[in-house]
Amino acid sequence: MTDDLRAHINARGLSSLCPVGIRTGGVWVAQALRERLGIQTECGELDITFYRDDFSRIGLHPRVSPSRLPFETEGQHLLLVDDVIMSGRTIRAAMNELFDYGRPESITLAALVDLGRRELPIQPDVTGTHETLGPRQRIKLRGPETLELAVEEVPDA
Repeated sequence: MTDDLRAHINARGLSSLCPVGIRTGGVWVAQALRERLGIQTECGELDITFYRDDFSRIGLHPRVSPSRLPFETEGQHLLLVDDVIMSGRTIRAAMNELFDYGRPESITLAALVDLGRRELPIQPDVTGTHETLGPRQRIKLRGPETLELAVEEVPDA
C-alpha cells in the first residue's frame, strides 16, 4: 500500500500532503503511512459521527470526541485515510466535515481494506487489499502499536 501511495503521489506531482485519519482505525493507518512516507505534517483526526446520514437510525455513538486538524485545509492536498471502505457513506461524511473547515486543493483517498458493496460512487485512490466477507462477518483493525486485521463473526441480535 505504501508503494502504491508513493507512486500515486509522484504521478500526481503532490509535493506535500496533510494526512487525515477517520477515527479510530483510519487514524492508526494514517499515522503508519505518514511515518513510512516521511510526511512531516502531523496527522489530523476526524470523528464523523454527527456527519453520518444514518445518524437518526443508529443513534448517538457513546464516545463522540471532537475532530482535530492541526493544519488549515484551505488550499491543501489532503490524504484522507480509513481502515475499511464498504458503502462509501463514511467517506462522504468525512469529506462533508473537511469542507466545513475549508476547501482543500485535492483529496487523495486511501483505504487499508476495500470490501466493495458501494452505495455511493466513491472509490479509493489507493487500497491495501480487497476482501469479500460472508453476510455474518466483519473486519476489525486492532492496534495502534501493531496493526492487525481480523475477521470476526457478528453475533445474533
